[in-house]
Amino acid sequence: MSGGDIAGLIAAGVFAVLVGLLAIPLLKLGRVFDETSATIKDVRVNITPLLEEAATTISETNKQLARVDSITSSVEEATGNVSALIALFAATVGGPLIKIAGFSAGVRAAIVGLRQDRKPGSSKN
Repeated sequence: MSGGDIAGLIAAGVFAVLVGLLAIPLLKLGRVFDETSATIKDVRVNITPLLEEAATTISETNKQLARVDSITSSVEEATGNVSALIALFAATVGGPLIKIAGFSAGVRAAIVGLRQDRKPGSSKN
C-alpha cells in the first residue's frame, strides 16, 4: 500500500463518518414529517364533527337572537303604551287635580284669613 492509498482510505473513512452524522438529523426530520402527517390526518378526521357542532351552535344562537329581538320589540311597544297612558292620565286627571289643589289652597288661605279677622285683638285696616 502506498501513501496515496492510505490517504484515500482515511478520506473514505472521514466521508463515511460525515454521512453518518448528517443522516441523524435527516432521520429526525423524517420522523417530524411522519408525526406532522399523522396530526394532519387526525385533524382532518376530527374537523368535520367540530364544524357541524359549530354550525349547529351558530344556528341555535341565531334563533335565540331572533327571539330576543322579538322580546325587545314587545318591551319597546309596551313602554310606548305605558308612556302614552301616563301622558293621557296626566292630561285627563292632572289638570283638574292642579285646579282643585289651587282652589283648596285659596279656600284654606281665605279661611285662615277669616279666622284671624275674628280673633279678639285683631285689627282691620
